Amino acid sequence: MIRPPSLLRPALAGLALLAPALLGGCSTVVLSPAGDVAQQQGDLIVIATLLMLIIIVPVMALIAIFAWRYRQTNTDAPYNPEWHHSTALELVIWAVPLLIIICLGAVTWTSTHLLDPYRPIGRIDATRQVALNAKPLRVQVIALDWKWLFIYPDYGIATVNQLAAPVNQPIEFDLTSSDVMNAFYVPDLAGMIYAMPSMTTKLNAVANKPGNYPGFSSNFSGDGFSYMKFRFLAGSQTDFDAWVAKIRASGTMLDRATYLKVAKPSMNHAPTFYAGVAPGLFNAAANNCVAPGQVCMDAMMRADAGPHHAEHGEGHAKNNDAMKMSAMPMPMAKSDAPAAVSDATAKNSAQSTARLAGAGLPMPGDRRTF
Repeated sequence: MIRPPSLLRPALAGLALLAPALLGGCSTVVLSPAGDVAQQQGDLIVIATLLMLIIIVPVMALIAIFAWRYRQTNTDAPYNPEWHHSTALELVIWAVPLLIIICLGAVTWTSTHLLDPYRPIGRIDATRQVALNAKPLRVQVIALDWKWLFIYPDYGIATVNQLAAPVNQPIEFDLTSSDVMNAFYVPDLAGMIYAMPSMTTKLNAVANKPGNYPGFSSNFSGDGFSYMKFRFLAGSQTDFDAWVAKIRASGTMLDRATYLKVAKPSMNHAPTFYAGVAPGLFNAAANNCVAPGQVCMDAMMRADAGPHHAEHGEGHAKNNDAMKMSAMPMPMAKSDAPAAVSDATAKNSAQSTARLAGAGLPMPGDRRTF
């Protein structure tokens, strides 16, 4: 009986030829970014990988060597069924992995602190340190459904889905979210950082090469998640100043009413520019009190803490507020919230309103800013 030719080998050969083409579509931005923070993170990946390969490569090679040397047809290979111990072999097997783990731990521990996103950067690149009197470019980031709002508090401007900064200048991001948890990620600039409602997070970075780089959300946040993208423009200080001047000439104001319109869910939102920003808009967004009549989260927390809390000063209050914000559970999706939550919310709202009245804080409906 004649057996039909097997298709397995041609298929494997075809896959082997196709693999380089598939890899050719991959981006190397993680290992070759445009920012020093991202570059240090890429270097950490390379160092950790090389340390692990010290174990992986010899083990995989020995598997192949032993399988070939002690194959059934090789009668010349020595066979000693009574062998059970070798001090030298035990030292190699245990000492080498232990040393690698120690090296990995040391590298990871130091890098975790040096690349802490909350820590101001200490250098521009591998050869230049940040000047002692250098001030970072401050950018306030609000994750909306499904777009990104960037506020420049030192310039009084704001943009949607477009971010810009001068090269070789430290950038300090303050991030929050208007609704659900999100993640801010510019691969060329730095690692991912979460943007969460009712609290703020920080990210410090620097761009070293001029260019137009992609940014996006790396955390699923609903129907428009795939369209939650923006562009990061890095250029000279002259280019950045011209960009700011162009936005200031637009004449459009981002007040609270406009913000509430922009915050409504939308997809594929075109870049939008605002020549002015309402004072305290970012803090109001972080405390869920942009709309008229809403009580800010920090005001509610101070009221919940009681009058004794107020006697310790504003600085102490802010510390406690931040601790409480970080401990707050994430909001559930609207479709997952049980009906009982409405009753509990109404009861808590009534209790909070009573505490606000007793603490002399603004009441719901009060038009005063807070």
